[in-house]
Order: sequence, then C-alpha cells, then structure tokens
Amino acid sequence: MSLVRRATPGDAAELLRLRQVMIDALPDSDPGTDWQAQSLPTLRDRLASDEDFGAFVVEHPERPGALAALVVGTVDYRIGKAGNPHGRSGFVFSVATDPDARRRGYARACMDELLQWFRERGAGQVLLTASPDAEPLYASLGFTRKPDPMMGLTL
Repeated sequence: MSLVRRATPGDAAELLRLRQVMIDALPDSDPGTDWQAQSLPTLRDRLASDEDFGAFVVEHPERPGALAALVVGTVDYRIGKAGNPHGRSGFVFSVATDPDARRRGYARACMDELLQWFRERGAGQVLLTASPDAEPLYASLGFTRKPDPMMGLTL
C-alpha cells in the first residue's frame, strides 16, 4: 500500500503551508504569507473540480492532520511538436517536504504518482524548474537540464 494519496479540498491549507516551505527555500523569496488567505478558496476549488490539476501528498507520520510532502502539477495543451505531437505537457510547479520529514523518500513517492498521473492524461513531456538541492532527485527520475530561454512577466 502506498503512502501517497491524491490531495483533497480538505488538504488545501496544508498544501499552502508546504508551498510556503518551498518558497522560503528559494533565494530572494518573499516571506510574506498574506497571499494564502486569497489563494485558499481557489485551491480548494481546483482540488475539487479541475481534471488537469493534480496534487499528491503524504501525511506526516508524527503530526496528525499535517502533511509531510506534496507534489503538484498541471497538464496543459500547446500545439504539438516533434517528440510531443499531441501537445499535452505536464508541468510540475510545487514539490515540498516538511523539514522534519526529509530523507524518507516522500518526495520521490509523490513524484512517481504525479508522473503516472501525467502518463494517464497523455502528456508527452513533463517540465519543471529544479533547485540545485532537488536536481539529483529529478535526474534520478530521468529529467535532463534544458537550455531553456524562459522569461517571465507578472501581471
């Protein structure tokens, strides 16, 4: 029996807490948490109804009601190309493990479930942004670094 389960709307507050753990680990991150109250209703809705939004979690073994790890991703459509003619792509955008639950394989187990979920939805590729600390995990799962010229704009 797997420790990993699909996240439910009732997990939304814990997903936001773990997402903040991930954000806090990034260089020059904004430590503010005011955004979480605004995000909570949308996240609950997505967890309840969005077929292209997948979140997988492991419950914390020592803290009832808390989560130890999470992985979240979406499936998007873009016009196909060589290697992904149907244009369905998975994007992993949140991977976090509670600091006191690290080195137990929880993130890997969640990633395995998310990758299977992407396969079931016909994703031809999966993309993510890796921190230096997480890169060995992703490399062990088959991810390779890309020379991506990605840019961003906040609206």
